[in-house]
Amino acid sequence: MATSVARIFARRFHVSARRHALSPFNMPAMSPTMSEGGIASWKIKEGESFSSGDVLLEVETDKATIDVEAQDDGILAKIMVQDGTKGVLVGTPIAIIGEEGDDLSGAADAATKATSASKPKEEKPTEPPKSEPTPKTESSPKPKEDIKAELPSGDRIFASPIAKKIALERGIPLSKVKGSGPSGRIIREDVESYKPSAAAPPVSQPPTAAVPDYVDTPVSNMRRTIGTRLTQSKQELPHYYVTVDIKMDKVLKLREVFNKTLADKGAKLSVNDFVVKAVACALADVPEANSAFLGEVIRTYKKADISVAVATPSGLITPIIRDVGAKGLATISTEAKGLAKKAREGKLAPSDYQGGTFTISNLGMYDVSHFTAIINPPQSCILAVGSTQATIVPAPEEERGFKTAQIMKVTLSSDHRTVDGAVAARWMSAFKGYLENPLTFML
Repeated sequence: MATSVARIFARRFHVSARRHALSPFNMPAMSPTMSEGGIASWKIKEGESFSSGDVLLEVETDKATIDVEAQDDGILAKIMVQDGTKGVLVGTPIAIIGEEGDDLSGAADAATKATSASKPKEEKPTEPPKSEPTPKTESSPKPKEDIKAELPSGDRIFASPIAKKIALERGIPLSKVKGSGPSGRIIREDVESYKPSAAAPPVSQPPTAAVPDYVDTPVSNMRRTIGTRLTQSKQELPHYYVTVDIKMDKVLKLREVFNKTLADKGAKLSVNDFVVKAVACALADVPEANSAFLGEVIRTYKKADISVAVATPSGLITPIIRDVGAKGLATISTEAKGLAKKAREGKLAPSDYQGGTFTISNLGMYDVSHFTAIINPPQSCILAVGSTQATIVPAPEEERGFKTAQIMKVTLSSDHRTVDGAVAARWMSAFKGYLENPLTFML
């Protein structure tokens, strides 16, 4: 998957082979907020030539996997960071590149120099004052061996937090583990695959030590970003919630009619397609809800770019259906399914999920009747949609005085800095009106 955004950021960090023979190629930033990423896979092997426009590698960001394209012709002289490496800082050398005719025998030296130049400088420790040795006597007890002596004084070990945790639990000295991460950093796999040499003294284990009965999964860039942004949203945004019950009988009947017509084309509308369209119509009626808090200004959008939450193995992501108010149900359905598929495959481009004006989170397919959602800043609102359930409701016109209706409960979370309670109530009233009378979509 090659994207224009990937090309833009690849240009920023690509080092031209024509200007700098055997030069380091640094980890590119695939979005303005990216600070680190992963190497999904290299598409060019060491020693192979590439041309401008060829895909050099796939980079894993916190949202998707994006192709990085070459901007000049050249040769991939040496790969410094291998496939599957996580947490590579932006700007870190990941390869050495050259051009046709270069002597590639110097690639290893160039990689060593690039690695050394990127390492943080360490302060030399102050040597402690030497003390006079204490003479041994026959009554002096034999000092116990300290496993810390395995690490020379002043040396620093670079290891990931999860690697340190596992090493501590298993009694593995990190000084004996060889790191395979960037710049020799020790990662989880290094600790888990460590086997002490036959000559190494045994490390004492607590008597009650046992293999822990759980599985640790490293936090992905995507999970880390989700956690940071939603924690910030919940702490800083003054959330409040408005809930209404909506009668969905007419939507369900209209959906059934439409799906019979679309069956020959292999298409099928979902309830969420009607929800997305109703949201856009309500935003046109109450534009104050289609806004964002930007510090000194409140921005009100003229078009409804609806972010639809999609669950993926890596975490929640919100691809955007653009200008929903100008689209029909069939188009909305097609775009929503296409974006959801790309999201689950990790193939969304930044333009697919950046810049929405309002978010929908629908858990109705999981039989969840009611929940509240956290606002996706800088947006002002997010709509939490529950399942549609058969419910007994009052019906004075009926002989029995009641009837069964298909009720869907929805909750709007709003930012009180931009959307007052009365505004949220007006928006919910408009939204409810469109879903309870869906033929108004066609007007």
